[in-house]
Amino acid sequence: MDKKELRKYIRELKKKYTQEERRLLSLEVWKKLEQDKHFQQAKIILAYWSLEDELYTHDFIKRWSREKIFLLPCVKGGELELRYFDGEEKLCPGEGYAIPEPVGEVFTDFDRIDLILVPGMAFDEAGNRLGRGKGYYDKILQNCKAYKIGVCFAFQFVEEVPTEPHDIRMDAVMK
Repeated sequence: MDKKELRKYIRELKKKYTQEERRLLSLEVWKKLEQDKHFQQAKIILAYWSLEDELYTHDFIKRWSREKIFLLPCVKGGELELRYFDGEEKLCPGEGYAIPEPVGEVFTDFDRIDLILVPGMAFDEAGNRLGRGKGYYDKILQNCKAYKIGVCFAFQFVEEVPTEPHDIRMDAVMK
């Protein structure tokens, strides 16, 4: 399966689950993550404010933002900027997928990030990731040395993800 076919296949699988089912499945992943030493030790975490069909992050981020610093990506002119999460009430619709984004200070010191929680359409055992095809995460993943955990529903974990030389592997995948 090429990248386009795999994206279509995963989109069809996602449609088989209700929003409530996806939220319950998301909770199981976050429970596993909370037991992971990389999460427990992390002070600054790059996460994402989930789209409707992604692993649901909103409650997880709000819960842990009292103890950890969360950064969220913002789409600006086709590139991702990182900004501090400072509460759901301070998020505004963004450019890209109209995902709510923080509006505060831009974060540029990638070396201070301890952990990246990376969404994707599909992941495999080798840590390869298939994104949505826009390349938003590629630059950040290349420039950031933090531990990278791909997070997904179990049905998004496939035998093999097609890759290209510039693709960055995850250090782990949580499903």
